[in-house]
Amino acid sequence: MSGFTIEALGDEALLVRLGETIDTAVNTRVHAAAAALAAANLPGVRDVAPAYASVCLRYDPTAWAAPGQMPFDALRVRLDRVLRGATIPLQTALDSDTAPVVEIPVCYGGEFGPDLDFVAAHAGLPAADVIAAHAAGDYHVAMLGFAPGFAYLLGLDERLHTPRRAQPRTRVPAGSVAIGGAQTGIYPRELPGGWQIIGRTNATLFDATRAPAALLAPGQRVRFRPVDAAEFARSAR
Repeated sequence: MSGFTIEALGDEALLVRLGETIDTAVNTRVHAAAAALAAANLPGVRDVAPAYASVCLRYDPTAWAAPGQMPFDALRVRLDRVLRGATIPLQTALDSDTAPVVEIPVCYGGEFGPDLDFVAAHAGLPAADVIAAHAAGDYHVAMLGFAPGFAYLLGLDERLHTPRRAQPRTRVPAGSVAIGGAQTGIYPRELPGGWQIIGRTNATLFDATRAPAALLAPGQRVRFRPVDAAEFARSAR
């Protein structure tokens, strides 16, 4: 693997940067790099966290202390060797045939999707076509961020790309399925937010008592399944 940089993030973390854009090809490289770093089992590494275009690696600097050399410099040399020698095929990180699939039931529109009509008007489509297009997407979890369990999903139909709200809401209900620019995602709990809300799910996105706590993980596939209000109510019970 080539085409990356390694930079310090304070004295206990570093960033492997593989691009600058929200792009499926870049994110595929990110997941391949994260897999190679995790498989290397480097001493003192506490966490390997992929993002859209980079990988954050948290480490114990005492594990890399050496006379006359800063821990970051010693680790950077090792990381460079690991990444340049990585043999993980890039396409496997987000391979639609091998990545696990999580189905999310969604009740679209009405009280659960107050911004559906806005998204439809912006796209120049009937609301029913917006629902169909959103549910037809084959999404991949690019990364987790913003809040525990919040998954940023790649794969949104370009027709549905919609700007964020000019005035963010102070409270977005847990389970809200929303669109922000070229992304879609699900609010794991009640949070402030400026994305356009088009539906809601009863799926529990994050539960600290569960293992793993987050329902979705980087690299997974996600499909949305439309449900009516009656099924939504039954699943809530």
